[in-house]
Amino acid sequence: MSITKRSKLMKNIPLLKSNRILMLIICVVLVLTTDNQLFAQEYKIKTIVIDAGHGGKDGSTRGAYSTEKEVALKTALRLGKAIEENMKVVKVIYTRSTDVFIPLYERIAIANNAKADLFISIHCNDMPVVSSRYISSYVRNKKGKKVPVYKTRYAKSTSTRGVETFVSGSGRLDEQDDVIKRENASMFLEDNYKENYQGFDANDPESAIILSLMKNTFRTQSLKLAKLVQDEYVKVGRVNRGVQEKSLAVLARAGMPAILTEIGFISNAGEEDYMNSEAGQTEITNCLLKAIQAYKNSVEI
Repeated sequence: MSITKRSKLMKNIPLLKSNRILMLIICVVLVLTTDNQLFAQEYKIKTIVIDAGHGGKDGSTRGAYSTEKEVALKTALRLGKAIEENMKVVKVIYTRSTDVFIPLYERIAIANNAKADLFISIHCNDMPVVSSRYISSYVRNKKGKKVPVYKTRYAKSTSTRGVETFVSGSGRLDEQDDVIKRENASMFLEDNYKENYQGFDANDPESAIILSLMKNTFRTQSLKLAKLVQDEYVKVGRVNRGVQEKSLAVLARAGMPAILTEIGFISNAGEEDYMNSEAGQTEITNCLLKAIQAYKNSVEI
């Protein structure tokens, strides 16, 4: 089955009860068993949704002087403008254009409802705070023996750098992986967050089938776009941390090829400066634009 046929039918996946979603997907699979070459030949990239990560009350990740939500929004708006100027037949939709909080499930719903052809979520990476014990001084015990006094130091790595891009993977949305914890944390800022994500419990057999079908439908093309993005980063000298599959809530319900790209470590002073600079913004935007153009050229007939 070609991505072109599948995307036409899978783009607009509404937020339905799990049984209805399962019935919908079964129907889609049945329809897709019919080979329709004409349908495939008409496929074009017409709509791209750009998601600036975080925003509003979901904005605690920060560097020395800037926040992830600010840098992500600046990059998203710049990328959207570049697409509009260089790919004039493509419509750009933003999940947010100001500093507001948008629930994760609503972000991908915007793309599904717009029948988007691509979803690109832009984020900055960060290193977790880790604790370590150190000897702060020595004292004498009751026997007169010299013993160390330990204290705990909390810090994060400021030397880690590089870029990585994610596609939707299998597993629970509350896994203890550092990336998953950080990027899915805003779920818990939502009212009734359990209800918002209840249909996507990987421990429930029905939900697991639904997730598997949705992710596998666009997995190949999502990975293709992610690799093109990483290739462009590498061309300009960025440290390549690769393409990975993670259980990210913002990608879980995607009805189109969808990626989340980490454009640099805001915890690294050099990369924070780079991402905030005019030169850095221009370079990052150009990398993403070239990757999108290359992907468009490869899938359109």
